[in-house]
Parts: sequence; C-alpha cells; structure tokens
Amino acid sequence: MKRVVLIPAAGMGKRMGASLNKQYLLLDGKPILAHTLELFQKADFIDEIYPIVPSEEIEYCRIHVVEKYGLDKVVQIIAGGAERQNSVLNGLRAIDASEDDVILIHDGVRPFVPLHAVQRSIEIALEFDGAVTAVPVKDTVKVVKDAMVVATPARESLWLAQTPQTFRYAAIRSAHELADSEGFSGTDDASLLERMGKKVHVVIGDYRNIKITTPEDLILAQAFLNAATIQR
Repeated sequence: MKRVVLIPAAGMGKRMGASLNKQYLLLDGKPILAHTLELFQKADFIDEIYPIVPSEEIEYCRIHVVEKYGLDKVVQIIAGGAERQNSVLNGLRAIDASEDDVILIHDGVRPFVPLHAVQRSIEIALEFDGAVTAVPVKDTVKVVKDAMVVATPARESLWLAQTPQTFRYAAIRSAHELADSEGFSGTDDASLLERMGKKVHVVIGDYRNIKITTPEDLILAQAFLNAATIQR
C-alpha cells in the first residue's frame, strides 16, 4: 500500500496581483510550492509526490523547485487542467496506483499543515470513506441573499475545510470520474464523495494551515516562519 500525495498547484493567483503565479512567489527566499513539497519530502510515511501545474510551467517547476531543492520523492510533474477539479482528475489518471493505495490531495500553497494531522488523515481514510482536515469557525457566519441576512447557522456545526483531503484511490478516482461524466463541479474533493452518500470524517487541522492566496496571506505566512525560528 502506497501513500501518494497529489499537489494541485495550477492556479493563476490573480488575487495576489503578481506577475508570477502564486505557487512560485518567494516565502523566506524559497518558492511557496517548494516549502509545501519539502513538508511531504521529509515525512517518512509518504512514498510518492506528484505536483500538478500548468503544462507550460512543468519545465520551470522541475528546474527551479524539484531539482533545485532535491525533492526526490517527486515521481512526475503532471499537467493541470482548466479548473482545480480537472487538475486533480488528471493527477488521478496519471499515477500508477492500486485501488487500496492512499491518496492525499493537498493545495500547493498550504505549506504549514502539521504532519500529525497528515498522518491522522491517512489513518481515518484507511478506516472510512475519506478524511477532511478542518478547523471550527471562530466567527459567526451569515447566509446572505441580495445583501440581506436570511439565516445565521449555528456556529458549532460549521467547520472550515482545509487540506489534505485523504482517500483510498478507488473511491476518489470513481468519485472524480462520475463528477466528470455528469458535469458536476464540487467545491472540494470530499464533496464529490459526499454526493455519492459516502462517509467523510473530519480530522482536526490547524489555524496556521492557511492557503496563501492574497498579499496579506504572504505577510502572515512570513510571520509564522519568523515565530517558528524564534521558538527554535
């Protein structure tokens, strides 16, 4: 049984307002994507890593990220699709995996996920249909329509989904193939299993496991690194 990580990193990063795609922006002198890949490179319970990037960036990623930082668990850099869901499906189709292999899907711009949460997600995926790393919401959430509040859901029932999201290969591949054939677009990978009636369990994540998508996120990420350096 292999434990394989798919790293979708094909986003254009328009909200970042930079000329370079967000996964290659420097965080503490190193591309954000390199930080994320190194996390799984160092985890002895991870066997293979597959970054998924725009086809025109494959060579750049290979030279400036994979080879530069000695990421030898990277088996192949896969060409992404038009949307994130297409990119993940491309990855699932490209890898050599058996139906019981564990597949972790993790955003390329989330470099701070704690490894204990990653390991726990694998354990849950082996027992149930899937695992979603998540944290409880801190703020009150309003449902709004036409600028008017129409509902205030109970905060204790609301969680913020993160990654990794972890599954057996057969389950997530079939869920993605079904969604593709039916033209269904989900907000995350777990939602594709949920619509099939599968049981997806929550793994407690970390509020520092942010997705770096705006300039403010990049400032916060640098603060996290600075704090970690001081603690060491």
